[in-house]
Amino acid sequence: MTHLTTSGSTATPPVQPPRRRAKKYNTREAVAGYLFISPWIVGFLIFTVGAMVFSLTVSFSHYNLVTGTMAPAGIDNYARLFDDPKVMLSLRNTLFYAVMAVPLEIVVALLLALLLHRAGRRSAGIFRTLFYLPKMTPAVATAAVFLLLLNGNSGAINKGLAVFGIQGPQWLVDPAWVKPSIVLMTLWTVSGTMVIFLAALNNVPRELYEVSSLDGAGPARQFFNITLPMISSAVFFNLLVLTIAALQMFDQAYLLFWRDQSSTSPESSLFYAVYLFQQAFRQFDFGFAAAMSWLMFVIVMAITVFQLKFGNRFVYYEGGDR
Repeated sequence: MTHLTTSGSTATPPVQPPRRRAKKYNTREAVAGYLFISPWIVGFLIFTVGAMVFSLTVSFSHYNLVTGTMAPAGIDNYARLFDDPKVMLSLRNTLFYAVMAVPLEIVVALLLALLLHRAGRRSAGIFRTLFYLPKMTPAVATAAVFLLLLNGNSGAINKGLAVFGIQGPQWLVDPAWVKPSIVLMTLWTVSGTMVIFLAALNNVPRELYEVSSLDGAGPARQFFNITLPMISSAVFFNLLVLTIAALQMFDQAYLLFWRDQSSTSPESSLFYAVYLFQQAFRQFDFGFAAAMSWLMFVIVMAITVFQLKFGNRFVYYEGGDR
């Protein structure tokens, strides 16, 4: 059947592509893609989903890893969460640390990224490598260094403060300074966040700064009206990731305070993940430890949903959709 044009002449109907062949190729590509990612899928199902299901089962039982016995416990383990004072203590310490550490990590990482962004290409590559080296340092080595730096009597930090006439605190002994000492150790590895900010800064169009300069905008106004809105998605992403990491903080507190079982550590250094580790691998109370892990899972999910619901309103998207 022919189609008439406006001039009365006939036009050839468009040729339809072979759908069967295209569908065959799409199916073949999909199968090949799933085959390539099948090791990850198997690992995710076994070591993540399977482990979560098993831990949920263990949380409703009295499970002993040494004897391999499992007896039903009902909700006893979850009831113990509200009876054990150390659970609430460790949870308060963790939340207080997260409120203190996350904003500082974002600010320090953003400042470092701005410095690297303003530097020349050659020097930026060198400093970017130097700034990222602490991220590659093993946590045990970092903890050993900070044990020396934070020593209240002979530490380098207190000696540096003494030069300006400031008497440094007992970082690792005074309960009021325990969390700030852990925050300082956390800031040592802030370069991973810095790299994300640097990538976001490199994607900000230069034309925006040129036009704002012609309108008389200074550096401060350019930062708050151009830079910060344009990298708000990176800020929001780092806020989510750093909050989740802070709530699961374990390495710094354990290596600084709880590595030696015979030592008496201040209660302000008892974080949630550390207490969970003690219950699981020192007391061998895996049922209670599993219940603790699921409580933290619920808390992390609640905080993440809250951030996604309210924080997403302040994120700028180029398409205009939020």
